[in-house]
Amino acid sequence: MSIVISNVSKVYGTQYALNNVSFEVKKGEIVGFLGPNGAGKSTLMKIITCFIPPTEGDVSVCGFDIWNDSIEVRKRIGYLSESNPLYYDMYVREFLEFIADIYHIKDTKQRIEEVIEMTRLEIEQHKKIGALSRGYKQRVGLAQALIHDPEVLILDEPTTGLDPNQLVEFRELIRQCGKSKTVLLSTHIMQEVEAMCNRVIIINKGNVVADNSMQELKEKVTSFKKTKQDHELSMEDVFHYLTKG
Repeated sequence: MSIVISNVSKVYGTQYALNNVSFEVKKGEIVGFLGPNGAGKSTLMKIITCFIPPTEGDVSVCGFDIWNDSIEVRKRIGYLSESNPLYYDMYVREFLEFIADIYHIKDTKQRIEEVIEMTRLEIEQHKKIGALSRGYKQRVGLAQALIHDPEVLILDEPTTGLDPNQLVEFRELIRQCGKSKTVLLSTHIMQEVEAMCNRVIIINKGNVVADNSMQELKEKVTSFKKTKQDHELSMEDVFHYLTKG
């Protein structure tokens, strides 16, 4: 397994951000981590990437435990956070060289060329990051997550704020990444997981309320439509049905 989450809870004061969450992600899966804002998605991603510890429970990534092998865990993860922190005064190539140096990548120039081509940053590579559109800033964020060729990609709300054209292109980039890597991406939009994922885990109020393949989820949608006798029922309606309470 690429990611194993075992009985993870995170408590702030008396509030449970995560409540005894457990699931596994196999190598090569693209898994959508779906839930409303405040459901606990970002909290769990920060725990997986070793930014914060859980209150209880265990997480392992590619066989390495977050408690005892956090450096090895981080080496194997590429992380694009929701805020996508970038150095706006740096040029695209300069920034990628900086990140490559952090990871002690040997053939820096070749690897930068590879991720620039992979994320289609060729025409923007000599610009300052601050001058880029939202879509290209997201591509730079994805490029830095890929620079060290990680086995696992953790993407937190990666398509937020993109226009329709950028959205289509960025979804395709993620699908391409999923051919060789394990991808866990969070979103609160049902159509996102439909477009990119082969499995969906739904979380609400810190609890996992569904864990299904996309085919199984579609069957639930169909079943729910029949019970409501509403053939125009949206995926969002089903989402609220699954996460109610």
